[in-house]
Amino acid sequence: MSDAVTIADIYKLFERTEAQFAEFQKEADRRSAEADRRREEANRTMEELKKQVQETTKAVNSLTTPLCLFIEEMVEPAVVRLFQEWGIDVTQTMSRLKSKRSGAAMEIDIVAVNGSELVAVECKSRLSRDDVDDFVSRLQRFKVAFPQFREFRVYGAVAGIEIDQGIDVYAYRRGLFVIKQSGETVKIINDAQFQPLGFA
Repeated sequence: MSDAVTIADIYKLFERTEAQFAEFQKEADRRSAEADRRREEANRTMEELKKQVQETTKAVNSLTTPLCLFIEEMVEPAVVRLFQEWGIDVTQTMSRLKSKRSGAAMEIDIVAVNGSELVAVECKSRLSRDDVDDFVSRLQRFKVAFPQFREFRVYGAVAGIEIDQGIDVYAYRRGLFVIKQSGETVKIINDAQFQPLGFA
């Protein structure tokens, strides 16, 4: 019996290798097609999620804006009295004070003012830590945005129907007045030891 490899054996080996390669290629093509299908499915899902987020954001905004306006309508009639009780002798209010100055564009919901002092009030349906931080950042640029008040002593206040847990204390510690709903009106909840921060 000869151990020599014949041409027939080489052909058989080649055919088996070719068959194995074809099977491998077929499996690779199948996996590639499956990956493409999953990628397309993921893309469709992502587009659907984006659409849902946009629709949800639009719905939330349509609810939030009236709520914020409702808060402003509750707060504005009371701010003169509230801050006069705190010894800040404001005598008039302005709503939706806007600035489009480069680097200091902003809008302030309510401004209570006299000849030398001013209280800027931010109104939220639900007040969060981010809201407080954003408002303090705007107050620090307030006199750049509104140079007509450059010589005024500027204070800040936040108002909300709902206030996330601990955020009233957080706002207090950042030197802000905190205004909450009380029955059919609003009140400042800061205690007598509170020292408001003046924003330069």
